[in-house]
Amino acid sequence: MPKKYDLIIIGGGAAAFAAATKAADLGKTALMINSGLPLGGTCVNVGCMPSKHLLTIGDELFYPQRPRFKALGNGHRPPFDFAAAIKEKNELVVTARQSNYINVLKNLETVNLVEGRARFVGPQQVAANGEVYQADKVLVATGSATKPLPVPGMEGVRWLNNVTAMELSALPESMIVVGAGPLGLEFAQMFAHFGARVTVLEAMDRILPREEPEISQELQRCLEAEGIEFHLGVTVDRVAQRNGKKVVTIRGDGGVQRQRSLATGLTELAADELLLAAGVQANTGDLDLDKAGVKANRNGFIQVNQYYQTDNPAVFAAGDCVGKMPLETVAAKEGALAAENALTYPVRTLNYDHVPHAVFTNPQVASVGLTEEEEMRRFNTCACRTIRMDAVPKALTVNEDRGVFKMVIHPRSSKVLGMHIVSPHAADLIHEATLAVKFGLTVDDIIDTVHVFPTLSEGIKRVAQAFTRDVSAMACCVE
Repeated sequence: MPKKYDLIIIGGGAAAFAAATKAADLGKTALMINSGLPLGGTCVNVGCMPSKHLLTIGDELFYPQRPRFKALGNGHRPPFDFAAAIKEKNELVVTARQSNYINVLKNLETVNLVEGRARFVGPQQVAANGEVYQADKVLVATGSATKPLPVPGMEGVRWLNNVTAMELSALPESMIVVGAGPLGLEFAQMFAHFGARVTVLEAMDRILPREEPEISQELQRCLEAEGIEFHLGVTVDRVAQRNGKKVVTIRGDGGVQRQRSLATGLTELAADELLLAAGVQANTGDLDLDKAGVKANRNGFIQVNQYYQTDNPAVFAAGDCVGKMPLETVAAKEGALAAENALTYPVRTLNYDHVPHAVFTNPQVASVGLTEEEEMRRFNTCACRTIRMDAVPKALTVNEDRGVFKMVIHPRSSKVLGMHIVSPHAADLIHEATLAVKFGLTVDDIIDTVHVFPTLSEGIKRVAQAFTRDVSAMACCVE
């Protein structure tokens, strides 16, 4: 007779741990079955924490050499040891995994752990390590991974992803990054700051294609000023490994052609390393979902309703494997909601319009709520304002010229519907706007709120004021 649980959780990342915690809070028994990445999943092992650690090391190396103030002269170059940076990153991961996940799991008295590959053997039965487990409900939270580029030559090239790029033993002199989304740009700037020559390829006509055009343009301007080269609106025709280099042939190049042109529309680029950041697929291919009556799309993402319930009412899914918003915070929120829905009643949902997200380049990008395009789709009109960083008094005091603030409001009620920022510390600044979006604050509410002066957060107040006056001709103290 299979051992019975209230909830089986397949996975060991943010969504899985949030679900396990919710199950324990509800006094339910749960079994977590984890394989692949160690406990903690992407965020602690190969995502948020280690990558932001290395990005900060890159900032500490790069910017002292290029001071913004004349009083600091030509700056200085701190000593840099790439291998030591990777070692320090590994130590951080081990410590965080132990404190944030392993120790936490030990304190969840009703939750057990099995390390092993899980697969469905029935609608509510899961097998692992030769044992079969039964549950009232099952939650799939297996995450996602880099999707290989489907072009000729890939099978003969050793390419990098976010995992292997942070395991390199030596700093490459050059790198090609395929994909100008958040992950691609973070790794591009990370390695550029370390000293590599970085080229970014993007199929769309701008970087961060899901962000506002003003956001994309400003961040590209900042990254190009740091030496990163972009080729936009291109497709990868083929790749090869030649003379120790990764050679990428692209079609439709609109960027700078540094390498020889092979034929009309074809350009050849070469680098020491090739990093793929142009697509993901769900880690569901070996779960035998069909035996549980669970459907997934061609990239493996599980189809769920607004309550994270699959076509099998006893099986739920959450996190990156459902493909809604690939964020650690969203995975954790979805995991908790899915577990609560599974163990009580399926009524809890998440309003994704209220979820902020960020890109941890320098300057950072942060957004919440509607874009101008989405507002036009919903209301057939738009009320939007954009200001540049030079309209923010704090920026003048610290010689900061990188950044824009864009606000989207309801065309009739003036409630804040969206905020989009390029700025140092944008990921911290966005939370004022997140509260405004979530709780329906208006432009007047933002203007009427006294902000600390001088701060970069005044950019949010300034862009709100731009709906009522010309902020380029306004004293600092005007309310």
